[in-house]
Amino acid sequence: MGKTLPSLLSRNAPLASTREQLRTLRRLPLASKFSDALAVGGLYPLRPTGIDIMQINVGKLCNQTCVHCHVDAGPDRREVMTRETMAQCVEVLKRTEIQTVDVTGGAPELNPNFRWLVRQCRALNRHVIDRCNLTVLGLASQSDLAEFLAEYRVEVVCSLPHYRALSTDAQRGEGVFEQSIKQLQRLNSLGYGEERSGLRLVLVTNPVGAFLPAGQASLEQEWKRELDRLYGVRFNGLYTIANMPISRFLEWLVGSSNLEQYMECLVNSYNVVAAESVMCRNTISIGWDGKLFDCDFNQMLDIPVESSGPRHISEFDLEALESRSIVVDQHCFGCTAGAGSSCSGATV
Repeated sequence: MGKTLPSLLSRNAPLASTREQLRTLRRLPLASKFSDALAVGGLYPLRPTGIDIMQINVGKLCNQTCVHCHVDAGPDRREVMTRETMAQCVEVLKRTEIQTVDVTGGAPELNPNFRWLVRQCRALNRHVIDRCNLTVLGLASQSDLAEFLAEYRVEVVCSLPHYRALSTDAQRGEGVFEQSIKQLQRLNSLGYGEERSGLRLVLVTNPVGAFLPAGQASLEQEWKRELDRLYGVRFNGLYTIANMPISRFLEWLVGSSNLEQYMECLVNSYNVVAAESVMCRNTISIGWDGKLFDCDFNQMLDIPVESSGPRHISEFDLEALESRSIVVDQHCFGCTAGAGSSCSGATV
């Protein structure tokens, strides 16, 4: 088992470029390349099963700076999606049957056009997911955000590393746990987490260290019991997501001499069944500038969709995108280890 994350990371140090991150992973003396692992199971080249989800990253601006963040988001980031680009996403929805819009960031709610996007998507009767860090709900500028989300029946998927303060604050900053619990209780008061309300509330947990998450089903039972007992908090589901060896987490792995050990763990835990259900097979990821990617992780490594097809939302071609080959590299072992990992939690 790897070491646990420190309570603080050197968050002002420059991150390695996306190209250098890929070189770092490719240089490791691992037992397998990801493409070879796919080929053994008859999955290479990896292809979409369809596009059911449009995941839109509306920017890297965030009110937090978390040590595991694969987006490298924070208060100093200025990459923010414009309304023009959002409108192009809405136009794609109008002419396709894509049913789910997964809005992420950064803290997506800090984009000044976030609410406009939600209204447009709901007017088209699309299911909208907000990837929320919880503390954003407590900002003075977002005092009515929780009520807005409830009014438009947005599914709220919230990051919470643990149901105890120590682990959460170690990963996300001092005092974040207390603020998060307060906002979860507020969401509960609006009906979120109640089965009959239809207001779905999901928690997301990443391991606080260089190891794979525990079983999702058993953790969900434990979390539901303990959060209700300790704080009266209720929620509908728990997603377990493996830490991806990119961006800030990669920096920590290198600095703590955990990188090779962690990557060996991912490679040795490769699960062909998990690979069959990775999120890139039914999701298209859209960057803050409208560029198209196979997944959110490829987006953060600046690995666009294959060059033979459309590469920007303004050129969106559903048929071409559904017939493309998905671009893979060594970091993809993070989504296929053990029970698998995706934006919707374990895949097995």
